[in-house]
Amino acid sequence: MRQWRPGTQPPWLGHPGRRSKGRAREALGRSRDRATVSVVRNRGEPSKPQPPGAPVFLPLPFRHGRGSSKAKSPCKRRGDKGQDAEHGEQRAAAAAAAAAAPDSQARVRGASCSAGPGGLSVRSPGKLLKEITKRAPPPGKGPRKVKLRESAALARWAARRGAAPGRRPAARGGPGGAARDGLSPARGRTARGMACGAAPPGPQLLAFARFRESSRRPLAYGYGPRSLRELRQREFGRLAGTVYLDHAGATLFPQSQLTSFTNDLMENVYGNPHSQNISSKLTHETVEHVRYRILAHFHTSSEDYSVIFTAGSTAALKLVAEAFPWVSPGLECSGSRFCYLTDSHTSVVGMRKVTTAMNVTSIPVRPEDMRLAERRAAVASDPDCQLLHLFCYPAQSNFSGTRYPLSWIGEVKAGRMCPVSVPGKWFVLLDAASYVSTSPLDLSVHQADFVPLSFYKLFGFPTGLGALLVNNRVAPLLRKTYFGGGTAAAYLAGEDFYIPRSSVAERFEDGTISFLDVIALKHGFDALERLTGGMENIKQHTFTLAQYTYTALSALRYPDGAPVVRIYSDSEFSSPEEQGPIINFNVLDHSGNIIGYSQVDKMASLYNIHVRTGCFCNTGACQRHLGISDEMVKKHLQAGHVCGDDVDLIDGQPTGSVRISFGYMSTVEDAQAFLRFIIAMQLHQSDGQPLPQTMPAEAGAPSESEAQDAIPAIMDGCSSSPQEDAPIASGVCSDLPSTVGAADLHSPLPMTTGTQHTPLERAAGVLDGGLGPYVITNLYLYPIKSCAAFEVTTWPLGNQGLLYDRSWMVVNHNGVCLSQKQEPRLCLIQPFIDLQQKVMVLKAKGMEPIEVPLEEDGEQAQICQSKVCADRVNTYNCGEKISSWLSRFFGRPCQLIKQSSKFQRSAKRQGKDQPAGTTASLSLVNEAQYLLINRSSVLELQQQLNASDENGKELLPMKDLISRFRANIITNGTRAFEEEKWDEISIGSLRFQVSGPCHRCQMICIDQQTGQRNQNVFQKLSERRERKVNFGVYLMHMSLDLSSPRFLSVGSQVCPVLKENAECPDLPASD
Repeated sequence: MRQWRPGTQPPWLGHPGRRSKGRAREALGRSRDRATVSVVRNRGEPSKPQPPGAPVFLPLPFRHGRGSSKAKSPCKRRGDKGQDAEHGEQRAAAAAAAAAAPDSQARVRGASCSAGPGGLSVRSPGKLLKEITKRAPPPGKGPRKVKLRESAALARWAARRGAAPGRRPAARGGPGGAARDGLSPARGRTARGMACGAAPPGPQLLAFARFRESSRRPLAYGYGPRSLRELRQREFGRLAGTVYLDHAGATLFPQSQLTSFTNDLMENVYGNPHSQNISSKLTHETVEHVRYRILAHFHTSSEDYSVIFTAGSTAALKLVAEAFPWVSPGLECSGSRFCYLTDSHTSVVGMRKVTTAMNVTSIPVRPEDMRLAERRAAVASDPDCQLLHLFCYPAQSNFSGTRYPLSWIGEVKAGRMCPVSVPGKWFVLLDAASYVSTSPLDLSVHQADFVPLSFYKLFGFPTGLGALLVNNRVAPLLRKTYFGGGTAAAYLAGEDFYIPRSSVAERFEDGTISFLDVIALKHGFDALERLTGGMENIKQHTFTLAQYTYTALSALRYPDGAPVVRIYSDSEFSSPEEQGPIINFNVLDHSGNIIGYSQVDKMASLYNIHVRTGCFCNTGACQRHLGISDEMVKKHLQAGHVCGDDVDLIDGQPTGSVRISFGYMSTVEDAQAFLRFIIAMQLHQSDGQPLPQTMPAEAGAPSESEAQDAIPAIMDGCSSSPQEDAPIASGVCSDLPSTVGAADLHSPLPMTTGTQHTPLERAAGVLDGGLGPYVITNLYLYPIKSCAAFEVTTWPLGNQGLLYDRSWMVVNHNGVCLSQKQEPRLCLIQPFIDLQQKVMVLKAKGMEPIEVPLEEDGEQAQICQSKVCADRVNTYNCGEKISSWLSRFFGRPCQLIKQSSKFQRSAKRQGKDQPAGTTASLSLVNEAQYLLINRSSVLELQQQLNASDENGKELLPMKDLISRFRANIITNGTRAFEEEKWDEISIGSLRFQVSGPCHRCQMICIDQQTGQRNQNVFQKLSERRERKVNFGVYLMHMSLDLSSPRFLSVGSQVCPVLKENAECPDLPASD
């Protein structure tokens, strides 16, 4: 097996052989139009940064064969025809690229190409390759020139995929530039493959097989004779079209595990284990068997450890904090110490609140300090000192995947290494929740005193169940105050008399444990062993994927050599003993600025790639790796950032990062789909085509068609874009008489299709008639949240915004609000409101129209509670008839509910002139009463989208693009995004406060006419707005008086007030 050393060209790039000539000929084609290329064979050159305009480096490995073209390549010996051909294409493309730039050179490690007049004419790509190989110099000889001719048209073809100028410096921790990783240079072949919507063959993207073969150590993939493809299809069919990369957050359960558990429950009767009947005894015996199974999994037995079931690892940590025999400081005693590694989960750090209450000192210890302690001798401790101290550290960082030495357990307990130099005896808590999900833990060797676990990290199911493994030698020291059912051997209700049960588990498991979930663990162990053969296999498989992805990711470069990502890691991903299957990073733009994790997450969701973002409940590691000081954390809090939100950048500094993690069912296609996504997002200009999710080469990956049609399963009922949902159902309301109130409108509302004003494509966006620089060009309301828009020319106002705007919403069988992020077909339901008949008519293709009353029947309406964007709202069900209609349309149970007219939902954003003691009211919107967008902003985005189309055709008409942003008020304007500088606006006698920009989510990628997705809109907007995807502004009423009817109308003039209080010229008022 060939081995690779960092700093040299990886052999998995391959070498050209005869089999590559046909494929290279196919790649380059033939042409009568010839250009001249000169190829110079050089000896190896040192890697160093090159100035602008320096030679272009391409990954074309030339085979030294004593000048002979018959030297066999490794590909040829293995019969790897596809990969052999791939590198033949790369070599030929490099020569063509050089021909496209007469004054430039295309260099390769060991070779360079330059264009010039004259030279040896080569009539075909096959001869081109032959001449390159035949004229290669023997090892140790000087340069030799080989002159070639090839098609200028083909040269331009290669130049369009141009290589990066300048040599690419190796990324930190990676083996080198993109070429060394099997990736096409700069934007080359890989980027084009994605832009065209066709997945390139796997080796062209990442030569995974050669990567494995070239490793210094064997890299396992899969589980022996077991087919990973078959495993994914049989056990994880629900992953079709989805790339799930958050296994460190929660792994996934296999179907057979759930089936086996369900059959168990159907075939047996499990009673309360505290009873004495037959079914209860069956439960008790089964639970005890599971305890033994857990201990066996960790290579120990009940003689050494006890299993205490808890609600999770957090509950286990809390139990230790409360039960540990802390010693408070006194006159002659310094007291116990609680030390924890700063790279610890929030739940570990939270233990210090318990110790503080006991006046015990808590000391955070940095990872670098512990590594220094390994190399220095510990201070001799006083053998007579009875102080007890606790040191907590994670076996694996949930932030970066760094695996800390398990040897620390024995060293600290023996006193040979101490977190701090104090007399006394040290105990060790090993936080194994993240580690044991993909790695074996042998407690017979590494005998930690306490080991907290969460089983959903290991099996995916059940959730809400964990355990604390307690070393039996420590168990007698634990103290307990509260006692619950099942823990007492005897107690008296009338006096303070309590005797605990003898076993550790019975003493600390208060009340009835979740015994059915405990029984489910047996089926989890069975499935894991059956599918993978054990944790050692999982450890090797997941590490291979992580090392491969890390190598590829760290090698990605912009054309100027700047890295595409910044990886946060303490290891070089060289060994699974040091690194788990977690990669933490931030994406950089071409200038080296960090792109907010929220934007990356939104982009990933467009391709149905599930990642984790934020600080991952590990602020210590986040601060350390991102360079966030304590003062900055406090400053971020003052700026409104809290853990778990989407405030990703403050003053250009990141508040968190992106994390991907692999599980035992992860495949190389998952890794490659993620890499394609990063390349598509950063290294090429999208042309509007969907991104291929996976390669068809290997198992378990969703097909390309599945990936394009997949819907992200985001079930939170509200989008990141506060004014989320729907398309345009073009029902234009006729002008309403100004003499009727909002509640007593009886004018007919003809439901016509098409809009009255169609000069939507005009650059200025001004209506005919020259009504001034700012006018309302369109009005839309969205009666049903996430359904189609209803366009009007005049419409009354209510106290929550446009009358009936987002008054209804569709919910699933669990009562959870549906949006287009989960169900894009919502945009195909078109609502039409007839104020005269007081009904809303719903239409959809293939369905008969159906009517829904505008107001509830006060006597029959049954009020229920629902949730919209974390707000509780009172709603009522609109009836079985409409529920059946919706269920037939979507093919699953759905209901239509309406906000109760008697319920007032208070707005978080208040108008600055809001009367004291009153609050603004909202409908079922996400953020504010109105959303306004400016046509000039839309026009600029449209021009960007059209510029990216090579055919020059209009990709998105203006009206279709407007519909994606689901605004209520559309105005013309003079400059793009000028609305963000407005402080308030006046429309006639109505005043509105601008309460902030609308932060967009992936819903703007949904075509509101078809329900199909197109990632290009979000990506272009992200590029234009410097990665903060803001579009449109929110408006709130300012002292709205509804004592008389109020209307908004198309053609009304808009008077903005700038934030600098510079008002625009007064314009005639219009209601």
